[in-house]
Amino acid sequence: MSVATARTELAHASRLAVAGELAAALAHEINQPLGAILSNADTADLILESGTDKRDLLRQILGDIRRDDIRASEVIRRLRTLLQKHEVERAPFVLDDAVNEVELVLRAEARRRHVVLSVLPSGFSGTLLGDRIHIQQVLINLVLNAMDAVSDLPEPRRVVTLAVETRDGGVSVAVTDRGPGIAPENLTKVFDSFFTTKQTGMGLGLSIARTIVEAHGGTIRAENGAGGGATFIMDLPLAMHGNDAGWAGRRA
Repeated sequence: MSVATARTELAHASRLAVAGELAAALAHEINQPLGAILSNADTADLILESGTDKRDLLRQILGDIRRDDIRASEVIRRLRTLLQKHEVERAPFVLDDAVNEVELVLRAEARRRHVVLSVLPSGFSGTLLGDRIHIQQVLINLVLNAMDAVSDLPEPRRVVTLAVETRDGGVSVAVTDRGPGIAPENLTKVFDSFFTTKQTGMGLGLSIARTIVEAHGGTIRAENGAGGGATFIMDLPLAMHGNDAGWAGRRA
């Protein structure tokens, strides 16, 4: 098995593990519009049985059903995209768009955990060259780790921020929490394979994240905040027109 194939297999396995972690929140996100559709269908049935002319109300009900159907379908589409097993792609994508999709996937989990998830896109439409799903996998992993860090804290500290900024020739993504931070002796170890401070988990998430980021010609690091909490920062190069310099996708 080549290095590239092994990396793809490991990344896919990691996404499946993440999906398992998000299952309860995603199920709730789907059940809400499905329940609304059933309720609206029952209401429409009662209106038809009454024999009264309430076409305007029926049109409104049909509009609500279409809206909720689209909402449920979109959740399923995003999950299917995340779970797809695919060869590593080398294609241009806008990071802000990828970040917005990550927010849609994670907002139900944030509500379930009573965590405020604040997403601050850059507003910049410059493109990156690489695999959008793999970069989203890194972001989801970082945000879930940040949620874990604040899960047992008082409500004012249960805040996670995902911010995107443009830098010279690239973009920087920072995921910040207000948790207890990282022990100084562990700052250089958090990206090592099988290193974890959690009671559950194998300690592969951040190692896979580093592999993915470096394959995109980027870097990732962890820092403690001066006032507490931790920040994980991912720097990625922008795509260069007619040049694949920003891509280190290992064609092996």
